[in-house]
Amino acid sequence: MFSHVMVGANDIEASKKFYDAVLGVLGAGEPMRDEKEDGTVRLFYPCNGGMFGISTPIDKQPATCGNGSTIGFACDSLEQVKAFHDAGVANGGTSIEDPPGPRQGSMGTLNLAYVRDPAGNKLCALHRAG
Repeated sequence: MFSHVMVGANDIEASKKFYDAVLGVLGAGEPMRDEKEDGTVRLFYPCNGGMFGISTPIDKQPATCGNGSTIGFACDSLEQVKAFHDAGVANGGTSIEDPPGPRQGSMGTLNLAYVRDPAGNKLCALHRAG
């Protein structure tokens, strides 16, 4: 359904450090860097058939997070959910909501962790427990 997801970054190097760590947990390698003549910098992380990007805003306005927006990343296990969270917190992110772990709900047991990136974007690491 999606070709890619991109979020804004005010400090591209701080965001790169954060995303290198959390996306590295999922198997992403070094991002492809695209620098425009106008100074815009974009980094693209290909992984498992998807593409995640971070960019300084093209309109030169500050990057802002979307209130009510969450980007979810599929994980293979509860351990990977926790590693994603811990890598994010260790690299400039902020832990939010409940600690990483299982949650019971109408969709069954989900292993979840929530973290905000350096620009405030809300991310979720998710593993469907079965």
